[in-house]
Amino acid sequence: MDIFLTVLAVILVVVVIALIVLFFVGRRLQKKQDANQAQIDAAAQTMNFFIIDKKKMKLSEAGLPKVVTEQTPKYLRRAKLPMIKVKVGPRVMSLICDAKVYETIAPKQEVKATVSGIYVTSAKRIRGPIVESDPKKRKAQEKAEKKAAKEAAKAQKKA
Repeated sequence: MDIFLTVLAVILVVVVIALIVLFFVGRRLQKKQDANQAQIDAAAQTMNFFIIDKKKMKLSEAGLPKVVTEQTPKYLRRAKLPMIKVKVGPRVMSLICDAKVYETIAPKQEVKATVSGIYVTSAKRIRGPIVESDPKKRKAQEKAEKKAAKEAAKAQKKA
């Protein structure tokens, strides 16, 4: 019984120390995130562009400048990021998109967006299709469209 209490006390001490370390690390990471957000907000500018395509792809496949891929950490080079290909005036460029913004935009859409470097932080539709913001509703709509297309194909074969 005495050994059991000793083991329990040691485990409890280790857990408390781990929680304290996580608290301080979390606070430090929060400060870094706030500083980065301040930099993004300071460099932000508003642009109007037409979205040609949107995909989630690796940084190396996205067609971004070589400087960008060299500056990103190695663990992020393999991760898939939300990318959009846009036309700004006569130029076509690839931009990295915020995950929340990526869900609200659609291809073939004209957008007024806040861009910081090559990172899109917010977007508001000017012209183009309306995107359903609820993913469940969007998936249900896609299923209904596929089902209707299959039924139309079957009806066409019978005729």
